[in-house]
This record gives sequence, structure tokens and C-alpha cells, in this order.
Amino acid sequence: MKTVAILNGPNLHRLGKREEDHYGSFTFEELLARLQEAAAAKGAALLPFQSNHEGDLIEKIHAWSDDGITRGIINPGGLTHTSVSLRDAIAASSIRFVEVHLSHLHQREEFRHHSLTAPVCAGQISGLGAESYLLALDYLLREG
Repeated sequence: MKTVAILNGPNLHRLGKREEDHYGSFTFEELLARLQEAAAAKGAALLPFQSNHEGDLIEKIHAWSDDGITRGIINPGGLTHTSVSLRDAIAASSIRFVEVHLSHLHQREEFRHHSLTAPVCAGQISGLGAESYLLALDYLLREG
């Protein structure tokens, strides 16, 4: 069975309670349930993790890599634009990550236009809401 890690950064647990115009009205739990359903339909398992703390995210990447996880979806939240340490953890791991964002980064504030983490990911999907995660999941499961 294929396993896909799902790493969500700061404030993503607040979906449904914050900035619906950018992130939609669905909750974090609804997003995870939709992903679990899609993964199960494809015979895959998910390992979801969310933290507001950069070090926790980095340690989870290290642990997953050490455990042999090779596929992951990452939404670093605001750390996308600021965290060299998170970028370095992704680069040093054995995990092929797809970076996702619910909102369209290039339609937002200019500081959000640059991602430090995207260059060390297999790709980036931005602006398609929950569909961003589903497309990343489909890609990772097809790419082996």
C-alpha cells in the first residue's frame, strides 16, 4: 500500500474560521476527510500532520524520511516565504513533496509571490482550494 504524508504548517488548522475569501469555508477536518476518502479509493494511506511550530514540522520530515516515507504533500503556510530551515529539511529528506496552497499566491501580497520551499519540491499547485491537495495526491500516487 502506498503511503502519502501530508504536512500542514501554521494556521491551517483554522480553516473555516479565517479569511474565507482566500481559503474557503471548509474546515481542516473536512479537508482531511476528503483526502482520506480519495486516498482510500486509490488503495493508499495518509499520514497527516499539522503544527504551528517550524521545529515540529522539520522533525516530522526527518522522522518520516527515516521511516522510509517517499511521497508527501506540504502546505508550509506562511513558512513558505520565510523558512530556510524547512527548505533544507525538505531537500535533505527522501520524500518527494508537492507543495500546495489553497489560495493563489500570485494574486495576493507581493511577499507571498516567492517560495523558498518550492524549488526543492517536485512541483507546486496553488489557487485551486481543496482541489490543490487532491491533484497533488493523484500525482504522487500515479508517479510511484
